[in-house]
Amino acid sequence: MARIEPEDVGLDNLTPKPGTRKNRKRVGRGHGSGMGKTSGRGHKGQGSRAGAKRNVAREGGQNPIHMRMRKLRGPNKKMSMPFEPFRTHTQPVNLATLDDRFDDGAEVTPETLKAAGLATRKHPVKILGNGDLGKKLTVRAHAFSKTAREKIEAAGGTAEVIE
Repeated sequence: MARIEPEDVGLDNLTPKPGTRKNRKRVGRGHGSGMGKTSGRGHKGQGSRAGAKRNVAREGGQNPIHMRMRKLRGPNKKMSMPFEPFRTHTQPVNLATLDDRFDDGAEVTPETLKAAGLATRKHPVKILGNGDLGKKLTVRAHAFSKTAREKIEAAGGTAEVIE
């Protein structure tokens, strides 16, 4: 293949790389082509007619996939129906991050958490017991997990629930 110099490149001599383009399938051009006679549509039936559409949900007597899948109901399920109105919203904060961000004897409230960049959303704050707490903290939040409350009190701090 002859090398084309950059100054010779133009819209008139650009071609795709060999093997990147396929010729379209020409149906109905004789049985020697492999797509003659019925043109790949089979014999009779709805699929052989012009304008036929296949419905993806129909599985021909087999139970459709949307009926085979499980139904998630109830307000406490993460992906329940109806989705948003009944879901409980809390923003979690772990004890490990409290240990990193706050000094010994500090008072932790939703306002101080927001200032520290931990609880930035408008939802209630729930303290979770992931990690260890080695500091005495006074923690005021909307909810506590059981392990978080135990670890805060074991470190000498207090866990107070606010409304």
